[in-house]
Amino acid sequence: MQRTKNAVRNAKSGMFLKFYQMFGQFILRTVMIYTLGMEYLGLSSLFTSILQVLNLAELGVGSAMVYSMYKPIVDNDSKTICALLNLYKKYYRIIGFVILFLGLIVMPFLPKLISGDIPESMNLYVLYFLNLITIVLSYWLFAYKNSILNAHQRLDIINKISIASITIQYILQIIVLFVFKNYYLFLLIALVAQILLNIFTSIVVNRYYPKYKAKGELSSKEKNKINIRIKGLVTSKIGEVTINSADSIVISIFLGLNMLAIYNNYYYIISAIMGLTNIIFTSTIAGIGNSLIVDGKEKNYNDLLKFTFMVSWIACFCSTAILCLIQPFMIAWVGEGNLLSLECVICFVIFFYMRVMNQLWVSYKDAAGIWDKDKYRPLLTAIFNLILNLILVHYIGIYGIILSTVISLLLMGSPWLLINLFKYVLERKLNNYLLIILKYVLVTIISCAISFAVCHYATANINIYLSIILSGIICLIIPNVIYILIFNKSKEYAYVKDLINSILKRRIQDEKSN
Repeated sequence: MQRTKNAVRNAKSGMFLKFYQMFGQFILRTVMIYTLGMEYLGLSSLFTSILQVLNLAELGVGSAMVYSMYKPIVDNDSKTICALLNLYKKYYRIIGFVILFLGLIVMPFLPKLISGDIPESMNLYVLYFLNLITIVLSYWLFAYKNSILNAHQRLDIINKISIASITIQYILQIIVLFVFKNYYLFLLIALVAQILLNIFTSIVVNRYYPKYKAKGELSSKEKNKINIRIKGLVTSKIGEVTINSADSIVISIFLGLNMLAIYNNYYYIISAIMGLTNIIFTSTIAGIGNSLIVDGKEKNYNDLLKFTFMVSWIACFCSTAILCLIQPFMIAWVGEGNLLSLECVICFVIFFYMRVMNQLWVSYKDAAGIWDKDKYRPLLTAIFNLILNLILVHYIGIYGIILSTVISLLLMGSPWLLINLFKYVLERKLNNYLLIILKYVLVTIISCAISFAVCHYATANINIYLSIILSGIICLIIPNVIYILIFNKSKEYAYVKDLINSILKRRIQDEKSN
């Protein structure tokens, strides 16, 4: 009961934090665009990407350490937990020094990572160092204490502290942008906010868990176990970070900060929607791990078909909405001069659809624990993506960057993941499932094409804000009607219908009981 209570509490606070961050970052990006300009936003995106690469020094240490605390917490073994904290503290100090060292090595090459002119008011090295030291201090100042709250399923406490911290940070940064238009002060506020976040977290941990202090030593055997877990996460971490950061760095080098800012405006919206879709279906597939152990292969395959139908319906609806709404939204947000081409938008839609479907398959992979079988896929997919980036950017510019990500997922990332899933987890042939996926893809293409055509003709020669509202209504109706008409006789549709009805009945019962 306590685990369930904590899980629900964590989910609620985590969901609120995600929405809050999305809204806050959107406001902050908007204010930065209209007070400082697109070049500053592009520079901020470049620094974020560089520091994400430097953060590879962490290599999954946090995840491995939290996992190592689960058993000692169950056993009430305070001595081992204190020793783990002490090791974690040492690791994070080392990681901080490594990131600082690597960051200083990168510093002389910063001008080569930016195409075109840099605004005269910018001191590139000072701005970069402020970003770098913010990351370094996040490791040095009591960061290891987060693991205690994490391992005790008290992420809600971390989330509440984060909400308080970013509220103060965003308010002060918006004031600085409006009043002083000073990017140095903007970054100094982020630095101070990071320091305060770590200090407040440390105070809260000391209050809730005063018996845990960073002291003592683990045996060599226990240290080896932790190091093995860290090694198992290395390739996935490298692959994930490289794919997320390589595109931004390549755009900055070859196309400049302004184009990087435009690209990241689109990517920000796409990634925000991906985050929301992840929240929607991860709650539905929470029992996958248990089912893989308890139930037979046939039951698990049938469950996968149900989840695939649900996720593909969500992906179809969101893909249609992105295709029809993102350009008018961008016009209203940043103006017609900061738009990407329709070809780029289509590539973004394909990328979004594939990533949402991949989220489902990765959840099955993680629930089955086949990390060793899948460890090279993320890394090699990221390398393939980077090579394509460097080739295609010379010929088709920004379109080549987005297209290379789609090609790497389509030809390597997704097929490899599915092969591993069906070979090692479900132990059956992939052919029938691929035909089912192809059917869902065709339905999504039909939905996107019809909705786009209807929106194009329905919104011609009307106000941009009315256009967004009308297009939103069209996107709400057409993809859902298409899915219902085509699949209303299927077992998967019946499952989704029954699931929704049971949720609604439960909610009504809860309201009556309250």
